Amino acid sequence: MKIGLYFGSFNPVHVAHLIIANHILNETDIEKIWFVVSPQNPFKVESNLLNEYHRLHLVRLATEEDNRIKASDIEFGLPKPSYTSSTLAYLAEKNPEHQFCIIMGSDSFQNLHKWKNYEVIVKNYPVYVYLRPGFEVENHVAADLTILDAPLLQLSATQIRKYIKEGKSVRYMLPEKVLEEIEKGGYYKK
Repeated sequence: MKIGLYFGSFNPVHVAHLIIANHILNETDIEKIWFVVSPQNPFKVESNLLNEYHRLHLVRLATEEDNRIKASDIEFGLPKPSYTSSTLAYLAEKNPEHQFCIIMGSDSFQNLHKWKNYEVIVKNYPVYVYLRPGFEVENHVAADLTILDAPLLQLSATQIRKYIKEGKSVRYMLPEKVLEEIEKGGYYKK
């Protein structure tokens, strides 16, 4: 089975993540997408992150009614910070029956050359890039690349966290179950 790995902090998961995943499933030969929740991205400050188990729970809530999408905690058992190359090697070893590929925005693709062992990643895994405004795709790393013109919403987890902290509404930006859980848990208020 061809599985797209959508790596992220998902801090929190929001409707734009889900719209992109749905678009990719509709428009490519990818059969399933795993949202790989990263406990600690080497490029992000840990203090800004909601606990990884809470973030994983929110992704599970967001995706539980779509059997094409699943939340993955694979990086929870791997060394921190989470390096994509290590995760891919582990997944390929444990799941030889699947073909894995990577899903990322064009903003992340611009920085792929800074990732640990990026050469191994682009040599062994196709990369599906959805365009983000202001970030052109230049394939300087010779990746097996598919560029997608996915529907874009100007939503960011950073802005959502800011609104929550300020007591503003984030209705319609998050799946209803995710919003309810964030409110119930008092997440992102501090």
